[in-house]
Amino acid sequence: MSDYRRARVPGATYFFTVNLLDRSSDLLIREIDLLRATVRATKARHSFHIDAWVVLPEHMHCLWTLPEGDADFALRWKVIKFAFARRLPKSEALTATQRSRRERGIWQRRYWEHLIHDDLDYHRHFDYIHFNPIKHGHVERLADWPYSSFHRAVRQGIYPVGWCGGDADESGFGER
Repeated sequence: MSDYRRARVPGATYFFTVNLLDRSSDLLIREIDLLRATVRATKARHSFHIDAWVVLPEHMHCLWTLPEGDADFALRWKVIKFAFARRLPKSEALTATQRSRRERGIWQRRYWEHLIHDDLDYHRHFDYIHFNPIKHGHVERLADWPYSSFHRAVRQGIYPVGWCGGDADESGFGER
């Protein structure tokens, strides 16, 4: 069995990509209230700060900052994925391996994480997260995608409402 090495730095900020097993599914936006409730409950038990998050139909990207002295993002993802799947009706086809491991066929087993190294790395990932609904063709204007922390970033003055889709003087991927 492979030993996956993960960068574990207490109190650090990480970028994540988490996918559904069925990449043609719309489960994450169809069950957005359940996903939000699951994340809130996980944060209440295992604190972390959400810097940015976007949920697309079949995958999501986020930036988290962990508490000082804590590097256990794996526990948080395990709790989120398990709690979300547990509350869904069992309708997916399972492989023999999934059945033997008592897994659901909801999530890809692994996820991708990246330790944020500096301010430029942070800003690039922050922008990437928020640009994703346009990248995947879900909307032409980010303000039209409801499943994103883009709206919070606009309220905080980080982005203008027309960033990456809208008035020409307010758009421009990567510009601030």
